[in-house]
Amino acid sequence: MKKYFSLVLFAHSVFALPFALIGFFLGITTTNTPFHWLLFVLVLLCMVFARNSAMAFNRYLDRNIDAKNPRTKMRDIPAGKVSANEALIFVIINCILFMITTAFINKLCFYLSPVALFVVLFYSYTKRITALCHMVLGLGLSLAPIGAYIAVTGHFGLVPVLYSFAVLFWVSGFDIIYALQDEDFDKEEKLHSIPAALGIRRALNLSVVLHVFSALCVILPVIFVPFSWVYYIGVAFFCFMLIYQHLLVKPNDISKVNKAFATTNGFASVIFALCFLVDTFIRTHF
Repeated sequence: MKKYFSLVLFAHSVFALPFALIGFFLGITTTNTPFHWLLFVLVLLCMVFARNSAMAFNRYLDRNIDAKNPRTKMRDIPAGKVSANEALIFVIINCILFMITTAFINKLCFYLSPVALFVVLFYSYTKRITALCHMVLGLGLSLAPIGAYIAVTGHFGLVPVLYSFAVLFWVSGFDIIYALQDEDFDKEEKLHSIPAALGIRRALNLSVVLHVFSALCVILPVIFVPFSWVYYIGVAFFCFMLIYQHLLVKPNDISKVNKAFATTNGFASVIFALCFLVDTFIRTHF
C-alpha cells in the first residue's frame, strides 16, 4: 500500500478533507440531525475513494508528460515505482468503491456520484484544452463540503454552497501559483495554464482576485449562522494565510512556490476547520 499512498499523495487530502468535515457538521447542527459514526465513516471513505481516483487518474493520464518535465520525472509512474496498468486498476477500484459507499448513504448521494466522479476525473484532461484547468480542479475539490452536507441532510443548502465556492476560488488561486513552476514547460509542450496564457505577473494578479472571492465566501456564512468569536478567529487566520502566500511568491521570485502551495494552504484549511468545529461545539453545548 505504501507505493499507492505515494502515488496519490495522501497528505494533500488536507486541502479538501477539512471542508468536508465542515459540511458534515454544518448539516448536523443546522438540521438537528443526530450524529452517527457509521455515516461519518462513510463520508470519510467517500473522500478517500474520490481523491484516490482523481489523483491516480491524473498520474496515469499525465505519465508521458511527467516523464518529460524535469520537475515531475521522478513521480511514481515515470520512475517505474508503479506501472500504468496498476495505476489504472487502482483508479477503477476506487471509483467502484466510491459509488458503492454513496449507495449506503442516501439516494441523492448515489445518483450524484457519477457526476462527482466525472468532475474529478475530467480535470486531468483540461490542461490539454483550456487554461481554465485550475478552475476545474477547484470545482472538483469544492464538492467536498456540499457533498458531506448532502450526505447528512439529503438536500442542498445555501451555506454549504458558499463553502464550496470558497474552496473553488481558494484552490483555483493557489493552483495558479503552483503552475508558475511549469510556465515555460507548458508553452513548449502546448499545454494550457493561466501562467502560460497570461504570464507570471498577470497570473498572480488573477490569483489574488480569486482569493479575495474565497475570503468573501468564508465571511458570508456569518449572515446565516450565529457563529461565536471562535469562527471569526478561523476566518481571520484563513484570510491571513491567503495574504501570506502572495507575499511569499512574487513575479521576480517564485522560489517559495512549494511553501506557499502546500504548507500555507494546508495550515489555512486545517486551522479554519478546527475553529469551525470548536465553534460548533460551543454553540451546541453552552
